[in-house]
Amino acid sequence: MNHPRPASGPALILALLLPSLALLSACKSPSSEEVKKSMEVVGLESKWVSREYRTWPRPKLVLVPAITFRVKNLTSAPLTFVNFNALFRESDATKFNGDCYLAAIRDKGVPPGELSDLITMASNLGVEGTTLASIRDNKLWKTWAVKLFAQTKGSNPVPLGEWLVSRTIDFKEDAPPAPKDGKK
Repeated sequence: MNHPRPASGPALILALLLPSLALLSACKSPSSEEVKKSMEVVGLESKWVSREYRTWPRPKLVLVPAITFRVKNLTSAPLTFVNFNALFRESDATKFNGDCYLAAIRDKGVPPGELSDLITMASNLGVEGTTLASIRDNKLWKTWAVKLFAQTKGSNPVPLGEWLVSRTIDFKEDAPPAPKDGKK
């Protein structure tokens, strides 16, 4: 009775490696061009928001630049697993002052031709003062810029654009307490 012999040597190695090679080629990271062509930044708005605010024991207000935007899927497949990195800097500076990393689009994804949910990113650094007026009137408060990058499925970070941050402030201080004697 003849029994088939199990594969050995080079045949066994080849049999084990072929499925792995097929899997590796299927997991290829998208190129920078592919990432850039897969999405479009839509409706980007910028403003300054509060990172920290307190009136007691010592007043402190920290405002940071922030952006909001949506991404349009320009491909025929769902856009999934997209991370964004926003680098913030004073517009005349060569080094970045702050950043924000966000894993924004996950496995649910954005259907072909559709827009993502609103994405908000705020810098970890900004400007500090004691009141809104102390920041608004400070001659050292400069215009900032933001550079936005996208990364997906193991790709390198790909620049999507650079914008100036508006000087709009989306913050209101607490109203001072009313005098106890009822006078204004």
